[in-house]
Amino acid sequence: MSEEAACKAKYKTTPTEENVVAGPANALANVFVYVSAGVPATQKFTAPTTPVILDQDGCRYHPHVLGVMVGQPLEIKNSDPLLHNIKALAKKNRGFNVSQPNAGMTKNVTFTAPEVMVNLECNVHGWMHAYLGVRPDPFYAVTGPDGSFSIKGLPPGTYTIEAWHEKFGTQTATVTIAGTESKTANFTFAAH
Repeated sequence: MSEEAACKAKYKTTPTEENVVAGPANALANVFVYVSAGVPATQKFTAPTTPVILDQDGCRYHPHVLGVMVGQPLEIKNSDPLLHNIKALAKKNRGFNVSQPNAGMTKNVTFTAPEVMVNLECNVHGWMHAYLGVRPDPFYAVTGPDGSFSIKGLPPGTYTIEAWHEKFGTQTATVTIAGTESKTANFTFAAH
């Protein structure tokens, strides 16, 4: 990052990689948590029209891990006064390779199929990575700095919950919800 003065100037200390962000008691941030099974196939969900924003600022993607619904716009924004070239490495969706040479540029894209995860990278700055979960329903979340997440609105039933992390892989839990109760699912990741 030291090659890009405009980006380096945005940080008071040397930035670190975001592939493992641990908080108090080793709480793990940037885990994509989603319902992978249990939602009735007959239940259809309308994607929000409000875009999810992925900002390129300080030669980093913000947020590092994010989710959208199938058909929901993803707005890719360049807040840096220099060239970024965002490339989506998708397996179930159509990939793209978009150049944004100036600050203030935006590009909206949508995805047509569920996919966990779509890798996003910058062809100009090899350290820039983000990960996008594309889901057919709104039942997903990304853990915060304290490792917590919340998935709301699930009807009563038994569900498989998956937690994906870029370095530590995937963990799975089964949760049964009756009525309007809340349940807790804890995931423990171990270094490989």
